[in-house]
Amino acid sequence: MRIATRVIALAAVAAMFTHAVLAQDKPGYEYKVLATSMTHTMEMELNSAADQGFRFKSAMGGETASGGNEVVVVMARRAGAKPRVSYKLLATSRTSTMEKELQAAAEQGFEYRAQTVFKSAFNGDEVVCILERDKDAEAPRSAYRLLATTKTSTLQKELLQVGAAGYEVLGMTVGKTAFGGHELVAILRRVEER
Repeated sequence: MRIATRVIALAAVAAMFTHAVLAQDKPGYEYKVLATSMTHTMEMELNSAADQGFRFKSAMGGETASGGNEVVVVMARRAGAKPRVSYKLLATSRTSTMEKELQAAAEQGFEYRAQTVFKSAFNGDEVVCILERDKDAEAPRSAYRLLATTKTSTLQKELLQVGAAGYEVLGMTVGKTAFGGHELVAILRRVEER
């Protein structure tokens, strides 16, 4: 009888261990959708979600059915994962300042994750960049370039130049300029040697 009791106890322990291991390896995701009509609150919402273990997955700016013009972000987390990340959101209606802001953020360890265009109530169209810093990993030393032009032929020429210098395109958007035209905005990065 003692042997049977031990076998049952060992089987129960093995079943609990197997269940715990399988629970850790579940492929499922939990999602959180963030949406705001004010870009200055999105950074706070991104960091609040990051404190709960969520990581950035995707973003889009535009008109939604219920919220008007919004920046919408999807965050995700896996069971048991608790990344230590923080976020910075850059938003400007002047593309000429975005490159400087990107480089300053890169020097603090932030890396580009996404960009979109958002129509704000006060500033018109804004280029919005979402940046992430992994607190546990050494950030690469990155140099950023921003190309902004109204002509695709000019974009082609400029991309060939910066591409030859080792810059990789990360994202591109089209936004309205202050003068009423449309501007192609491409953001590029080159990882520097340490």
